[in-house]
Amino acid sequence: MVEPINLNKARKARAKTEAKAKAGQNRSIFGLGKAEKTVSKLEAERARRTLDQTKRED
Repeated sequence: MVEPINLNKARKARAKTEAKAKAGQNRSIFGLGKAEKTVSKLEAERARRTLDQTKRED
């Protein structure tokens, strides 16, 4: 026979794991210094320009 589970505990555990995942994402976004943000911004701009240069015009 299957062991019964407490739905309240299961719901709280799921919410806790989701909160930890979101916290990790926020740390990666907002935990950067100004220099790191600038570097990543410049890299994204460079990638966008490279992609735009390789596009074909119809």
